[in-house]
Amino acid sequence: MKKYQSLAAAVAAVLSLAFAASTVHAQAYPAKPVRLILPFPPGGGTDILGRMLAQRLGENLGQQVIAENRPGAGGNVGAEYASRQAPDGYTIVLCSPSIAISPSLYKKLNYDPVKDLTPISLVASIPNLMVVHPSVPARSLKEIVALARKNPGKLNFGSGGPGTTNDLGARYFIAENKLKIEMIPHKGASQAQIALLSGEVDMLVIGTAAAAPHVKAGKLRALAALGKTRDPAVPEVPTVAEAGMPWFTVDTWYGVLAPTGTPRDIISRLNGAFVKMLNDPAMRKQLASRGTDALTSTPEEFAKFIASETERWGRVVRASGATAN
Repeated sequence: MKKYQSLAAAVAAVLSLAFAASTVHAQAYPAKPVRLILPFPPGGGTDILGRMLAQRLGENLGQQVIAENRPGAGGNVGAEYASRQAPDGYTIVLCSPSIAISPSLYKKLNYDPVKDLTPISLVASIPNLMVVHPSVPARSLKEIVALARKNPGKLNFGSGGPGTTNDLGARYFIAENKLKIEMIPHKGASQAQIALLSGEVDMLVIGTAAAAPHVKAGKLRALAALGKTRDPAVPEVPTVAEAGMPWFTVDTWYGVLAPTGTPRDIISRLNGAFVKMLNDPAMRKQLASRGTDALTSTPEEFAKFIASETERWGRVVRASGATAN
């Protein structure tokens, strides 16, 4: 009996020491600047959001958070890079739906978004609009479908690159309506929008925050809001449900992840920091002013969300026949 009592006491002592070490680890973190990897080019929605988050997260953690752009392959270059960094909490990555889209879109990825990255929290969602250049003679989804059917192969869609929501959103629209429309790829949504504004491409699925000023200025025409409700930034634009296509909902969400193996206490510390700052009324107001909705979640909720999005976009990829390599 004494033998088992001694063993129990030893186990308890080890667990106590481990808990104490974990607590000290969490209290000491972060002891140096943290990098937030942004997997898309400067100037786009991810970049703008990421720099806002980096500044506020740094204030919350009491340590500098450096935003670092690593664009390419629809967000996979930056996500893969982050997944290969030391799992110590000093490198995290801001990801979009591309991590849920890529497993179906790419025949071969150099990393596994599920196995190599650990969710921290959802942070934001940006509603999308479907917009056209003013020269396109269509003012609704039904009119653009009719125009495309009358002129097969003559219209084109801009794309931010394989694995982006504006790319898959466009392909989803084309496949479901059985249209023949050319896809024009660009290096990020910001480049695709420049092409749209110049008239190089005819239409684009893009975040409301980026498109709304141009819509109000008459430089772009919005055909539909791709969320479930009208967007306050452009309240005159009907939803896809009002336009007769309730299935065509496309939101661009964002979440933060860390390399797999990052200590649980650090994941919890980061999650708490994001939840605290994203529930701050001033931060929510700042995001709303840019057409962005603040979101929060537990790491477990975010993991389940990624799984459901991977299944959803997998169906879209298969239906559209899209592939990236």
